[in-house]
Amino acid sequence: MQTVFTPQQLEDPATRRSNQILRTCIHCGFCTATCPTYQVLGDELDSPRGRIYLIKDMLEKAREPDEKTVKHVDRCLSCLACMTTCPSGVHYMHLIDHARSYIEERYRRPLMDRALRWMLAQVLPYPMRFRLALLAAKMGRPFARLMPDARLRAMLTMAPKTIPPVSRNDDPQVFPAQGGRKMRVALMTGCAQKALNTDINDATIRLLRRLGCEVVIARGAGCCGALTHHMGKASQSHGFAANNITAWLSEQAQGGLDAIVINTSGCGTTVKDYGHMFSGTDLAGPAQQVADMAVDITELLARLDLPEGPAKGLRVAYHAACSLQHGQQIKTTPKDLLRRAGFEILEPKDAHLCCGSAGTYNLMQPEISAQLRAHKVQNLQALTPDVIAAGNIGCMMQIGQGATAPVVHTVELLDWATGGPKPRAMV
Repeated sequence: MQTVFTPQQLEDPATRRSNQILRTCIHCGFCTATCPTYQVLGDELDSPRGRIYLIKDMLEKAREPDEKTVKHVDRCLSCLACMTTCPSGVHYMHLIDHARSYIEERYRRPLMDRALRWMLAQVLPYPMRFRLALLAAKMGRPFARLMPDARLRAMLTMAPKTIPPVSRNDDPQVFPAQGGRKMRVALMTGCAQKALNTDINDATIRLLRRLGCEVVIARGAGCCGALTHHMGKASQSHGFAANNITAWLSEQAQGGLDAIVINTSGCGTTVKDYGHMFSGTDLAGPAQQVADMAVDITELLARLDLPEGPAKGLRVAYHAACSLQHGQQIKTTPKDLLRRAGFEILEPKDAHLCCGSAGTYNLMQPEISAQLRAHKVQNLQALTPDVIAAGNIGCMMQIGQGATAPVVHTVELLDWATGGPKPRAMV
Protein backbone atom coordinates (compact mmCIF):
# COMPACT_ATOMS: atom_id res chain seq x y z
CA MET A 1 0.00 0.00 0.00
CA GLN A 2 1.38 3.39 -0.98
CA THR A 3 1.54 6.04 1.73
CA VAL A 4 2.23 9.79 1.63
CA PHE A 5 3.36 10.73 5.12
CA THR A 6 5.54 13.83 5.31
CA PRO A 7 9.09 13.71 6.74
CA GLN A 8 7.81 15.73 9.70
CA GLN A 9 5.08 13.18 10.40
CA LEU A 10 7.56 10.33 10.23
CA GLU A 11 9.62 11.89 13.02
CA ASP A 12 6.95 10.55 15.38
CA PRO A 13 7.88 6.91 16.27
CA ALA A 14 4.25 5.75 16.35
CA THR A 15 3.50 7.24 12.95
CA ARG A 16 6.73 5.83 11.54
CA ARG A 17 5.73 2.36 12.77
CA SER A 18 2.22 2.72 11.33
CA ASN A 19 3.70 3.77 8.00
CA GLN A 20 5.80 0.58 7.94
CA ILE A 21 2.73 -1.51 8.68
CA LEU A 22 0.53 0.20 6.08
CA ARG A 23 3.15 -0.32 3.40
CA THR A 24 3.08 -4.10 3.94
CA CYS A 25 -0.66 -4.35 3.19
CA ILE A 26 -1.44 -5.54 -0.35
CA HIS A 27 -5.27 -5.17 -0.20
CA CYS A 28 -5.74 -8.92 -0.70
CA GLY A 29 -8.72 -9.19 1.66
CA PHE A 30 -7.73 -12.53 3.18
CA CYS A 31 -8.33 -10.87 6.56
CA THR A 32 -12.05 -10.44 5.88
CA ALA A 33 -12.56 -14.20 5.89
CA THR A 34 -11.46 -14.53 9.53
CA CYS A 35 -12.64 -11.20 10.98
CA PRO A 36 -15.46 -11.81 13.49
CA THR A 37 -17.03 -8.36 13.15
CA TYR A 38 -17.10 -8.64 9.37
CA GLN A 39 -18.76 -12.05 9.71
CA VAL A 40 -21.44 -10.54 11.94
CA LEU A 41 -21.96 -7.14 10.29
CA GLY A 42 -20.96 -7.73 6.67
CA ASP A 43 -19.60 -4.18 6.36
CA GLU A 44 -16.23 -3.74 4.64
CA LEU A 45 -15.43 -0.95 7.12
CA ASP A 46 -15.83 -3.49 9.91
CA SER A 47 -13.07 -5.65 8.46
CA PRO A 48 -9.33 -5.16 9.00
CA ARG A 49 -8.89 -3.99 5.41
CA GLY A 50 -11.64 -1.41 5.79
CA ARG A 51 -10.29 -0.16 9.09
CA ILE A 52 -6.80 0.07 7.60
CA TYR A 53 -8.11 2.45 4.93
CA LEU A 54 -9.88 4.58 7.54
CA ILE A 55 -6.80 4.69 9.79
CA LYS A 56 -4.49 5.48 6.87
CA ASP A 57 -6.66 8.40 5.79
CA MET A 58 -6.90 9.75 9.35
CA LEU A 59 -3.17 9.51 10.08
CA GLU A 60 -1.90 10.74 6.71
CA LYS A 61 -4.09 13.83 6.81
CA ALA A 62 -3.35 14.32 10.52
CA ARG A 63 -7.02 15.16 10.85
CA GLU A 64 -9.34 15.13 13.79
CA PRO A 65 -11.00 11.70 14.04
CA ASP A 66 -14.57 11.71 12.76
CA GLU A 67 -17.53 9.77 14.12
CA LYS A 68 -17.45 7.23 11.28
CA THR A 69 -13.80 6.32 11.81
CA VAL A 70 -14.21 6.12 15.57
CA LYS A 71 -17.26 3.85 15.27
CA HIS A 72 -15.50 1.29 13.11
CA VAL A 73 -12.24 1.39 15.09
CA ASP A 74 -14.23 0.93 18.31
CA ARG A 75 -15.94 -2.11 16.80
CA CYS A 76 -12.59 -3.90 16.35
CA LEU A 77 -12.11 -6.69 18.89
CA SER A 78 -8.31 -6.72 18.59
CA CYS A 79 -8.68 -10.50 18.31
CA LEU A 80 -5.79 -10.45 15.81
CA ALA A 81 -7.20 -13.31 13.71
CA CYS A 82 -6.30 -11.10 10.74
CA MET A 83 -2.63 -11.29 11.69
CA THR A 84 -2.73 -15.09 11.66
CA THR A 85 -4.37 -15.04 8.23
CA CYS A 86 -2.41 -12.21 6.56
CA PRO A 87 0.06 -13.51 3.94
CA SER A 88 1.99 -10.22 3.98
CA GLY A 89 2.70 -10.05 7.70
CA VAL A 90 0.73 -6.86 8.39
CA HIS A 91 1.19 -6.12 12.10
CA TYR A 92 -2.37 -4.97 12.62
CA MET A 93 -2.04 -4.92 16.43
CA HIS A 94 0.41 -2.03 16.47
CA LEU A 95 -1.63 -0.13 13.89
CA ILE A 96 -4.97 -0.42 15.71
CA ASP A 97 -3.29 0.44 19.03
CA HIS A 98 -1.84 3.60 17.47
CA ALA A 99 -5.23 4.51 16.02
CA ARG A 100 -6.88 4.13 19.41
CA SER A 101 -4.38 6.32 21.22
CA TYR A 102 -4.62 8.90 18.40
CA ILE A 103 -8.43 8.93 18.77
CA GLU A 104 -8.25 9.11 22.56
CA GLU A 105 -6.06 12.22 22.35
CA ARG A 106 -8.08 14.05 19.68
CA TYR A 107 -11.70 12.95 19.70
CA ARG A 108 -14.32 14.22 22.15
CA ARG A 109 -16.77 11.41 22.71
CA PRO A 110 -20.40 11.87 23.81
CA LEU A 111 -20.80 12.38 27.54
CA MET A 112 -22.10 8.87 28.30
CA ASP A 113 -19.22 7.30 26.35
CA ARG A 114 -16.67 9.37 28.24
CA ALA A 115 -18.26 8.52 31.59
CA LEU A 116 -18.39 4.77 30.93
CA ARG A 117 -14.85 4.60 29.60
CA TRP A 118 -13.55 6.64 32.54
CA MET A 119 -15.36 4.35 34.98
CA LEU A 120 -13.97 1.18 33.40
CA ALA A 121 -10.43 2.60 33.43
CA GLN A 122 -10.77 3.57 37.09
CA VAL A 123 -12.29 0.30 38.26
CA LEU A 124 -11.24 -2.79 36.29
CA PRO A 125 -7.44 -2.56 36.77
CA TYR A 126 -7.82 -2.25 40.56
CA PRO A 127 -8.93 -5.53 42.21
CA MET A 128 -10.51 -4.06 45.34
CA ARG A 129 -12.41 -1.39 43.42
CA PHE A 130 -13.55 -4.06 41.00
CA ARG A 131 -14.74 -6.26 43.86
CA LEU A 132 -16.86 -3.41 45.20
CA ALA A 133 -18.22 -2.76 41.72
CA LEU A 134 -19.12 -6.43 41.32
CA LEU A 135 -20.98 -6.38 44.63
CA ALA A 136 -22.90 -3.29 43.53
CA ALA A 137 -23.65 -4.89 40.15
CA LYS A 138 -24.84 -8.05 41.86
CA MET A 139 -27.34 -6.04 43.91
CA GLY A 140 -28.40 -4.06 40.84
CA ARG A 141 -28.78 -7.06 38.52
CA PRO A 142 -32.56 -7.49 39.15
CA PHE A 143 -33.03 -3.97 37.80
CA ALA A 144 -30.86 -4.45 34.68
CA ARG A 145 -33.84 -4.38 32.33
CA LEU A 146 -34.67 -0.88 33.54
CA MET A 147 -31.33 0.50 32.42
CA PRO A 148 -31.73 2.75 29.33
CA ASP A 149 -28.25 1.98 27.97
CA ALA A 150 -27.37 -1.53 26.73
CA ARG A 151 -23.84 -1.07 28.03
CA LEU A 152 -25.08 -0.47 31.57
CA ARG A 153 -27.26 -3.58 31.30
CA ALA A 154 -24.21 -5.56 30.18
CA MET A 155 -22.18 -4.33 33.14
CA LEU A 156 -24.88 -5.44 35.58
CA THR A 157 -25.44 -8.86 34.04
CA MET A 158 -21.69 -9.56 33.87
CA ALA A 159 -21.39 -9.82 37.64
CA PRO A 160 -20.95 -13.46 38.76
CA LYS A 161 -23.47 -15.02 41.13
CA THR A 162 -20.75 -15.56 43.71
CA ILE A 163 -17.71 -13.38 44.29
CA PRO A 164 -14.80 -15.35 45.78
CA PRO A 165 -13.06 -14.13 48.93
CA VAL A 166 -9.65 -12.53 48.58
CA SER A 167 -6.87 -15.08 48.19
CA ARG A 168 -3.85 -14.34 50.34
CA ASN A 169 -1.78 -16.26 47.77
CA ASP A 170 -1.94 -13.11 45.65
CA ASP A 171 -0.02 -11.11 48.28
CA PRO A 172 3.71 -10.43 47.69
CA GLN A 173 5.64 -13.50 48.91
CA VAL A 174 7.76 -16.45 47.83
CA PHE A 175 6.42 -20.01 47.55
CA PRO A 176 9.22 -22.60 47.79
CA ALA A 177 9.46 -25.41 45.26
CA GLN A 178 8.48 -28.88 46.38
CA GLY A 179 11.43 -31.22 46.08
CA GLY A 180 14.49 -29.94 44.24
CA ARG A 181 14.20 -26.46 42.76
CA LYS A 182 14.36 -26.43 38.95
CA MET A 183 13.37 -22.82 38.32
CA ARG A 184 12.59 -19.54 40.01
CA VAL A 185 9.68 -17.77 38.36
CA ALA A 186 7.52 -14.70 38.98
CA LEU A 187 3.77 -15.16 38.63
CA MET A 188 1.76 -12.20 37.35
CA THR A 189 -1.39 -12.28 39.49
CA GLY A 190 -3.19 -9.70 37.36
CA CYS A 191 -6.09 -7.46 38.31
CA ALA A 192 -9.63 -8.40 37.25
CA GLN A 193 -8.84 -12.11 37.60
CA LYS A 194 -8.04 -11.64 41.29
CA ALA A 195 -11.59 -10.41 41.83
CA LEU A 196 -13.44 -12.77 39.48
CA ASN A 197 -11.72 -16.13 40.06
CA THR A 198 -9.03 -16.67 42.68
CA ASP A 199 -8.87 -20.41 41.91
CA ILE A 200 -6.75 -19.81 38.79
CA ASN A 201 -3.74 -18.29 40.56
CA ASP A 202 -4.09 -20.76 43.45
CA ALA A 203 -4.01 -23.70 41.00
CA THR A 204 -1.08 -22.20 39.11
CA ILE A 205 0.99 -21.83 42.26
CA ARG A 206 0.25 -25.39 43.41
CA LEU A 207 1.08 -26.86 40.01
CA LEU A 208 4.32 -24.92 39.53
CA ARG A 209 5.55 -25.77 43.02
CA ARG A 210 4.73 -29.44 42.45
CA LEU A 211 6.82 -29.35 39.28
CA GLY A 212 9.86 -27.84 41.01
CA CYS A 213 9.37 -24.08 40.65
CA GLU A 214 9.96 -21.49 43.30
CA VAL A 215 7.12 -19.02 42.70
CA VAL A 216 7.54 -15.32 43.44
CA ILE A 217 4.68 -12.84 43.77
CA ALA A 218 6.57 -9.60 43.22
CA ARG A 219 5.83 -6.57 45.35
CA GLY A 220 4.58 -3.66 43.23
CA ALA A 221 3.37 -5.75 40.27
CA GLY A 222 -0.26 -5.44 39.24
CA CYS A 223 -2.36 -4.79 36.15
CA CYS A 224 -0.41 -5.36 32.93
CA GLY A 225 -1.99 -2.29 31.30
CA ALA A 226 -3.91 -4.17 28.60
CA LEU A 227 -7.39 -2.96 29.55
CA THR A 228 -6.49 0.72 29.34
CA HIS A 229 -4.03 0.18 26.49
CA HIS A 230 -6.82 -1.11 24.25
CA MET A 231 -8.93 1.91 25.22
CA GLY A 232 -6.22 4.19 23.87
CA LYS A 233 -5.28 5.48 27.32
CA ALA A 234 -1.55 5.24 26.73
CA SER A 235 -0.38 7.22 29.75
CA GLN A 236 -2.32 5.07 32.21
CA SER A 237 -1.44 1.77 30.54
CA HIS A 238 2.25 2.68 30.36
CA GLY A 239 2.15 3.56 34.05
CA PHE A 240 0.90 0.08 34.93
CA ALA A 241 3.48 -1.51 32.65
CA ALA A 242 6.32 0.55 34.13
CA ASN A 243 5.36 -0.58 37.64
CA ASN A 244 5.54 -4.21 36.54
CA ILE A 245 8.87 -3.76 34.81
CA THR A 246 10.35 -2.21 37.97
CA ALA A 247 8.88 -4.90 40.23
CA TRP A 248 9.99 -7.88 38.16
CA LEU A 249 13.48 -6.60 37.42
CA SER A 250 13.91 -5.88 41.11
CA GLU A 251 13.09 -9.53 41.85
CA GLN A 252 15.47 -10.64 39.13
CA ALA A 253 18.26 -8.54 40.61
CA GLN A 254 17.68 -9.94 44.11
CA GLY A 255 17.19 -13.64 43.49
CA GLY A 256 17.20 -14.24 39.75
CA LEU A 257 14.23 -15.14 37.56
CA ASP A 258 14.00 -17.79 34.88
CA ALA A 259 10.63 -16.61 33.62
CA ILE A 260 7.67 -14.34 34.22
CA VAL A 261 4.61 -16.59 34.12
CA ILE A 262 1.26 -15.30 32.92
CA ASN A 263 -1.96 -17.31 33.15
CA THR A 264 -4.25 -14.76 31.49
CA SER A 265 -3.46 -14.78 27.79
CA GLY A 266 -4.81 -11.27 27.20
CA CYS A 267 -2.20 -10.01 29.65
CA GLY A 268 0.50 -12.17 28.12
CA THR A 269 0.07 -10.65 24.67
CA THR A 270 0.53 -7.17 26.15
CA VAL A 271 3.50 -7.99 28.39
CA LYS A 272 5.29 -9.64 25.48
CA ASP A 273 4.83 -6.34 23.61
CA TYR A 274 6.35 -4.14 26.34
CA GLY A 275 9.48 -3.64 24.24
CA HIS A 276 7.43 -2.00 21.49
CA MET A 277 5.32 -0.01 23.95
CA PHE A 278 8.43 1.63 25.39
CA SER A 279 10.55 1.84 22.22
CA GLY A 280 12.45 5.11 22.03
CA THR A 281 12.19 5.72 25.80
CA ASP A 282 14.55 5.20 28.72
CA LEU A 283 12.61 2.05 29.64
CA ALA A 284 13.06 0.43 26.24
CA GLY A 285 15.86 -1.91 27.37
CA PRO A 286 14.27 -3.02 30.65
CA ALA A 287 10.89 -3.38 28.92
CA GLN A 288 12.35 -5.69 26.31
CA GLN A 289 14.13 -7.65 29.03
CA VAL A 290 10.78 -8.29 30.73
CA ALA A 291 9.08 -9.09 27.41
CA ASP A 292 11.74 -11.69 26.67
CA MET A 293 11.16 -13.40 30.03
CA ALA A 294 7.36 -13.45 29.72
CA VAL A 295 5.74 -16.82 29.00
CA ASP A 296 2.23 -18.18 29.03
CA ILE A 297 1.76 -20.78 31.75
CA THR A 298 1.39 -23.50 29.10
CA GLU A 299 4.71 -22.55 27.52
CA LEU A 300 6.46 -23.03 30.84
CA LEU A 301 4.64 -26.28 31.61
CA ALA A 302 5.82 -27.65 28.27
CA ARG A 303 9.42 -27.15 29.47
CA LEU A 304 8.78 -28.92 32.77
CA ASP A 305 8.25 -32.61 33.35
CA LEU A 306 4.46 -32.69 33.49
CA PRO A 307 3.53 -36.26 34.48
CA GLU A 308 1.68 -38.34 31.90
CA GLY A 309 -1.66 -39.33 33.35
CA PRO A 310 -4.09 -42.19 32.73
CA ALA A 311 -7.27 -41.55 30.75
CA LYS A 312 -9.71 -39.56 32.86
CA GLY A 313 -12.83 -40.38 30.85
CA LEU A 314 -13.57 -36.65 30.66
CA ARG A 315 -14.53 -34.84 27.46
CA VAL A 316 -12.91 -31.38 27.43
CA ALA A 317 -13.97 -28.82 24.81
CA TYR A 318 -10.95 -26.57 24.38
CA HIS A 319 -11.62 -22.91 23.62
CA ALA A 320 -8.60 -21.22 22.05
CA ALA A 321 -8.46 -17.65 23.35
CA CYS A 322 -7.66 -15.17 20.58
CA SER A 323 -4.86 -13.60 22.60
CA LEU A 324 -3.26 -17.05 22.88
CA GLN A 325 -3.73 -18.49 19.38
CA HIS A 326 -3.44 -15.23 17.42
CA GLY A 327 -1.70 -12.79 19.77
CA GLN A 328 0.99 -15.21 20.95
CA GLN A 329 0.71 -17.91 18.29
CA ILE A 330 0.33 -20.62 20.94
CA LYS A 331 -2.01 -23.15 19.37
CA THR A 332 -1.20 -26.77 20.14
CA THR A 333 0.63 -26.58 23.48
CA PRO A 334 -2.42 -26.30 25.79
CA LYS A 335 -4.17 -29.17 24.02
CA ASP A 336 -1.03 -31.32 24.09
CA LEU A 337 -0.67 -30.78 27.84
CA LEU A 338 -4.29 -31.66 28.53
CA ARG A 339 -4.00 -34.83 26.43
CA ARG A 340 -0.81 -35.77 28.25
CA ALA A 341 -2.65 -35.39 31.53
CA GLY A 342 -5.30 -37.86 30.35
CA PHE A 343 -8.16 -35.70 29.08
CA GLU A 344 -10.03 -36.23 25.81
CA ILE A 345 -9.79 -32.98 23.85
CA LEU A 346 -12.57 -31.76 21.58
CA GLU A 347 -12.20 -28.80 19.22
CA PRO A 348 -15.20 -26.74 18.12
CA LYS A 349 -16.13 -25.50 14.68
CA ASP A 350 -14.78 -22.03 13.86
CA ALA A 351 -12.22 -22.26 16.67
CA HIS A 352 -10.36 -19.30 15.16
CA LEU A 353 -13.26 -16.88 15.80
CA CYS A 354 -13.50 -14.69 18.90
CA CYS A 355 -16.01 -15.37 21.68
CA GLY A 356 -16.72 -11.62 21.94
CA SER A 357 -15.11 -10.91 25.30
CA ALA A 358 -12.00 -8.98 24.22
CA GLY A 359 -11.22 -7.03 27.38
CA THR A 360 -13.92 -4.38 27.76
CA TYR A 361 -15.53 -5.14 24.38
CA ASN A 362 -18.40 -7.16 25.85
CA LEU A 363 -19.23 -4.12 28.00
CA MET A 364 -18.83 -1.41 25.37
CA GLN A 365 -20.19 -3.32 22.34
CA PRO A 366 -22.72 -5.66 24.00
CA GLU A 367 -24.89 -6.35 20.92
CA ILE A 368 -22.02 -7.56 18.71
CA SER A 369 -20.43 -9.35 21.65
CA ALA A 370 -23.65 -11.23 22.40
CA GLN A 371 -23.89 -12.49 18.81
CA LEU A 372 -20.30 -13.73 18.91
CA ARG A 373 -20.88 -15.41 22.28
CA ALA A 374 -24.00 -17.20 21.03
CA HIS A 375 -22.08 -18.54 18.03
CA LYS A 376 -19.16 -19.67 20.17
CA VAL A 377 -21.32 -21.31 22.84
CA GLN A 378 -23.39 -23.11 20.22
CA ASN A 379 -20.26 -24.61 18.66
CA LEU A 380 -18.81 -25.63 22.02
CA GLN A 381 -22.04 -27.15 23.31
CA ALA A 382 -22.48 -29.10 20.06
CA LEU A 383 -19.52 -31.22 21.21
CA THR A 384 -21.48 -32.31 24.33
CA PRO A 385 -18.44 -31.77 26.57
CA ASP A 386 -18.19 -32.54 30.27
CA VAL A 387 -16.25 -29.32 30.75
CA ILE A 388 -14.98 -26.36 28.69
CA ALA A 389 -11.36 -25.25 29.17
CA ALA A 390 -9.82 -21.89 28.25
CA GLY A 391 -6.66 -19.95 29.07
CA ASN A 392 -8.13 -16.48 29.59
CA ILE A 393 -10.44 -15.20 32.34
CA GLY A 394 -12.34 -12.90 29.96
CA CYS A 395 -13.24 -15.81 27.69
CA MET A 396 -14.24 -17.90 30.69
CA MET A 397 -16.65 -15.25 31.95
CA GLN A 398 -18.05 -14.63 28.47
CA ILE A 399 -18.64 -18.27 27.58
CA GLY A 400 -19.86 -19.05 31.08
CA GLN A 401 -22.79 -16.67 30.60
CA GLY A 402 -24.23 -18.95 27.91
CA ALA A 403 -22.78 -22.42 28.34
CA THR A 404 -24.41 -25.21 30.35
CA ALA A 405 -21.14 -27.13 30.78
CA PRO A 406 -18.79 -25.81 33.50
CA VAL A 407 -15.99 -23.52 32.29
CA VAL A 408 -12.55 -23.80 33.88
CA HIS A 409 -9.02 -22.62 33.23
CA THR A 410 -6.64 -25.05 31.54
CA VAL A 411 -4.30 -24.88 34.53
CA GLU A 412 -7.10 -25.94 36.91
CA LEU A 413 -7.49 -29.22 35.01
CA LEU A 414 -3.73 -29.79 34.93
CA ASP A 415 -3.47 -29.08 38.66
CA TRP A 416 -6.29 -31.54 39.36
CA ALA A 417 -4.71 -34.20 37.15
CA THR A 418 -1.43 -33.97 39.06
CA GLY A 419 -2.75 -34.07 42.61
CA GLY A 420 -4.62 -30.82 43.18
CA PRO A 421 -8.31 -30.39 44.06
CA LYS A 422 -11.10 -30.82 41.54
CA PRO A 423 -11.95 -27.46 39.96
CA ARG A 424 -14.67 -25.79 42.00
CA ALA A 425 -16.81 -25.12 38.91
CA MET A 426 -17.02 -28.91 38.35
CA VAL A 427 -17.97 -29.88 41.89
